[in-house]
Amino acid sequence: MAAPHALDRHIALVGFMGAGKSTLGPVLAERLGRTFVSVDALVEERTGTGVAALFETSGEAEFRALEEAAALDVLARTPPAVIELGGGALGSTATRDALARHAFTLHLEATVEEAWERVAGSDRPLARDPESFRALYGERRPLYEAADASAADVDGAVLAAAGVHFGAHRDVRGDALVADRRVAALHAIPATHLVDAKTLAQAERLWRGLELDRSSMLVAVGGGTTTDLAGFVAATYMRGIDWIAVPSTLVGQVDAAIGGKTGIDLPEAKNLIGSFHWPRATVVDTALLDTLPDEERRNGLAEVVKTGLLRGEPLWDLGVERQVRACAAFKAGVCLRDPHELGDRAHLNLGHTFAHALEAASGYEVPHGHAVALGLLAALRLSGLATSVVTDVLGPAPVAVDRDVAWAALQRDKKVRDGRVNLVLLDEPGQPRVTSEVEPARVRAALDELIA
Repeated sequence: MAAPHALDRHIALVGFMGAGKSTLGPVLAERLGRTFVSVDALVEERTGTGVAALFETSGEAEFRALEEAAALDVLARTPPAVIELGGGALGSTATRDALARHAFTLHLEATVEEAWERVAGSDRPLARDPESFRALYGERRPLYEAADASAADVDGAVLAAAGVHFGAHRDVRGDALVADRRVAALHAIPATHLVDAKTLAQAERLWRGLELDRSSMLVAVGGGTTTDLAGFVAATYMRGIDWIAVPSTLVGQVDAAIGGKTGIDLPEAKNLIGSFHWPRATVVDTALLDTLPDEERRNGLAEVVKTGLLRGEPLWDLGVERQVRACAAFKAGVCLRDPHELGDRAHLNLGHTFAHALEAASGYEVPHGHAVALGLLAALRLSGLATSVVTDVLGPAPVAVDRDVAWAALQRDKKVRDGRVNLVLLDEPGQPRVTSEVEPARVRAALDELIA
């Protein structure tokens, strides 16, 4: 079975000469916090001779043997890296077998015209005339098309590596389908199990109602509530089965369904019970947003604003399609870099410590997006930054919840360490940091400002 994502695997970039592997590879590696390795560069380092010169002096067969040895060496290493393979590397059966065992193979797409324009006039030994170049392109293309995924730019590469795909929700297949009750009715989705909350009772109902084995695939269609719940059930049912997330809300498509966090709420705190269980795929169908109520769009826009503040770009100004893709790619990159929230992934909690406290204090009556918008206000105020983007784009009003209950919920947050709250603040947009140095009195005051 093809690798679904690159979570614990190398990312091997393949494609014809001129596809852009050596340009995109280092950028992708930096996004994912991985080392970039060029197999051609490794061959040159070992031999002390350039690729073009090796072709001239030793012939292609000798070069291919050196290339194969270098590729097998790199693919057997840990930790996972971003590896650039030459255009002809997939001609080796041994290399293809090693890729299947150790890598997520990503084909960088380029038409033959684009490739020729980029390499014509270079010293590449197999790019001497356009006719033989075109013939070689046609000969190698079937090998590239057997890759695990394809991409044309860095965001596309990140999304593919995270198992995030854009497509029609009706094309997704599984052995059981869990769906949000309202979404199933709106889109005539033939769900085998309907849900409307992520509680222990709902989880138990699914555990007892599923009739699956350990090779089964569970599909979840709905907002963050549904994918969180179904993902948690998949993580724990028979000690873990595969699942596919199909987010139907803006919150889900830009944030909640990406990265493998699953969980359920308890009355005391949000997401207090959960696990990391990466979906086999996240399928984003923006057509599902057509029926989204305005309130739900605003909820999702809060996560867009959060992502824009973290990325340092006004993503809230983009059209929906570009907005979803940019936000999803940002989160996918962070989660691949830090899948278990031991480092940078904590930045994604910008505003969420306050938001979860408000949600819990309201008995989860306050919508998640509204709570996040208020949480972003608090984070920006504590950061000493202007709040205009939140007030102008989201305009959240304070909520009527019990202040003491909200404060108690905030102190039970998963990010509290030794009695102090770890907050995500911004030095500037695009420059987040985690700190526990904010005095509790200031944190309490910031929370109180969000309450009517």
